[in-house]
Amino acid sequence: MSIVLYVFIFLQLLIGIHFLMPVIFSILKFFTKISCESSEVAETDYAVIITAYQQVGLVPMVVDSILKANYSNYLIYVVADNCDISELKFEDERVILLRPELVLASNTKSHFYAIDRFKRAHEYLTIIDSDNLVHPAYFNELNKVFDKGFLAVQGVRKAKNLDTTYACLDEAGDIFYRFIDRKLMFEAGSSAALSGSGMAFKTELYIKCLKDNLFKGAGFDKILQYEIISAGHRIAFAEEAIVYDEKTAKTAQLVNQRARWINTWFKFFFLGGRLLSTSIRRLDKNQFLFSIMLLRPPLFMLMMLSAVCVIGNILFVPWMLVYWSLLFLVFFISLFSALSYFKADKRIYTSLKNVPKFIYFQILALFKAKRANEISVATEHYYKGEINE
Repeated sequence: MSIVLYVFIFLQLLIGIHFLMPVIFSILKFFTKISCESSEVAETDYAVIITAYQQVGLVPMVVDSILKANYSNYLIYVVADNCDISELKFEDERVILLRPELVLASNTKSHFYAIDRFKRAHEYLTIIDSDNLVHPAYFNELNKVFDKGFLAVQGVRKAKNLDTTYACLDEAGDIFYRFIDRKLMFEAGSSAALSGSGMAFKTELYIKCLKDNLFKGAGFDKILQYEIISAGHRIAFAEEAIVYDEKTAKTAQLVNQRARWINTWFKFFFLGGRLLSTSIRRLDKNQFLFSIMLLRPPLFMLMMLSAVCVIGNILFVPWMLVYWSLLFLVFFISLFSALSYFKADKRIYTSLKNVPKFIYFQILALFKAKRANEISVATEHYYKGEINE
């Protein structure tokens, strides 16, 4: 066998690791102690930071959902960056409306704009998108996790709209990542991946991690999770801390959003390698498992690489097809286990037949990724209907 074939087989083994991670996590879960005790804890003080860029149409709805929460110890800071706020009025004194004098066009700059104007020293802060809606028990569920000693928590971002095929497929992907990168990762002794909103932190930890990283463009959560885990902390997963998130419903919205996400993966890919090196040096399981996740390409790219490998195997290494058959079996079991565990709507199952079309639009996004932040800074929001339960 030539050296080229050996290299080809080795690369396939590396790619295949990503498909096997759910199995590895499930095994490690049995060796990881997780406290399942749930208790009522005191109301700690939260700063709720809502960032809006150019659009404020959905802000009153997210603020109203927070004000209706079964909780009282918080202040809401709405940062309306480059927005017309002439019709944005709030009567509740717990809502502080902020409009930066200069355009920030940056999540972290908007967050720190609010932090610098905190009315009091909040113990925790939570970040909510302008298109989110907050479950009434959100803060109580966060408190249960913080009470166990964690300093960073990722909640669940559940779809509030499933009215189109693209929205259903978007939610299907989110459920898959929620299951693998958050639930199973955390239960295996690593950390839950951050997802941009529906997350909360000890205020001093957030400031420490991002005070020197006020960059533009998408991906602040990638830097944040790297800094938290590099510092030796774990990010907990709170399954019952739910925010409802708008899923992409139109093709242009999908392509632009995915282009930014793909750009972010390429931009911060190096963090995975850096964390992998650190984890091996420190023999740190949390950092090692998380670094593998950071090095994994987006799912559609992983599928494209897999297809190339299968074609290559048909031509040159037929016995490796057994390996890929096993990997694809693990993938489908993981996907349907995720959909079953999080009780996916039947419309999501029906939408799976359109996966090839969904992948096609993500391939288009791949070619726009380099200019992603020039094309659009934020996702345009359309959905204003009721939450899908």
